[in-house]
Amino acid sequence: MRQVFVAIAQFHPRLAEVQANLDRIGEIIDHISAAQKVDLIVFPELATTGYECGVRFTELAEQVPGPTVEALAERAERYQTYLAFGMVAKHKVESVVYDAAILLGRDGEVVGQYRKVHLKPEERPNFRGGFKFPTIATDFGLVGLLVGWDLAFPEAARSLALDGAELIAAPANWETQHIEEWRAYLTARAFENSLFIAAANRIGDEYTYSFGGESAVVGPRGEVYANVGRDENERPKEAYAIAKIDLDNVKKYREELQIMQSRQPVAYRSVVKNY
Repeated sequence: MRQVFVAIAQFHPRLAEVQANLDRIGEIIDHISAAQKVDLIVFPELATTGYECGVRFTELAEQVPGPTVEALAERAERYQTYLAFGMVAKHKVESVVYDAAILLGRDGEVVGQYRKVHLKPEERPNFRGGFKFPTIATDFGLVGLLVGWDLAFPEAARSLALDGAELIAAPANWETQHIEEWRAYLTARAFENSLFIAAANRIGDEYTYSFGGESAVVGPRGEVYANVGRDENERPKEAYAIAKIDLDNVKKYREELQIMQSRQPVAYRSVVKNY
């Protein structure tokens, strides 16, 4: 039995207010860790900047590691937990920025990072797309990272599963009006790959977007291990939830259902064709 405690945290990032968002993320980590020791905490996509920053993303982007990573690394090391979160990252060229997800280890070191591959049309003027889906070794198992709209593409989660991922951490900015789609994708990606998904979706409104929350941890048979519901007025709320999962269930169901073994790659040629 590989028992792992996973927390998903949703909140309302303040637009372009990096320090305020880092302070709030730190407070949430403190609250979660005071309630219970956890192995992994997942925060939303672009958690340190918000979504509608436009050309300001270039000035808000940071290298990895950099100030944001250093600030959150202190919390990861203090509480001996892994942290997954979304931020705008840059490489060496100042104008090239990415919608990225970072995974910090228990010692605060960067153990993995991922650049969002599937950019929405409105995101393409701001970000460069990534081109690979890395799996990351942790002390409890193999973890994959996806960001937001990546969940709409079954090839993304399947690529991670074929490379051995047992748990996908998915920071997201999913809109309120499409929240049924969000729920469906989480269930489908978990079911079809017999793995766990820990998905953190932000809340709050910006200029033209409203975000729907409903963060969840979903298991390999589509079961919901934890989720963040709504407040008494049925609005998305700032909150977190903790799930206890057994990663050995991934191997159990993959062997029982023979999903991976029954694939027929030779018949899938059209999957890799451009539309």
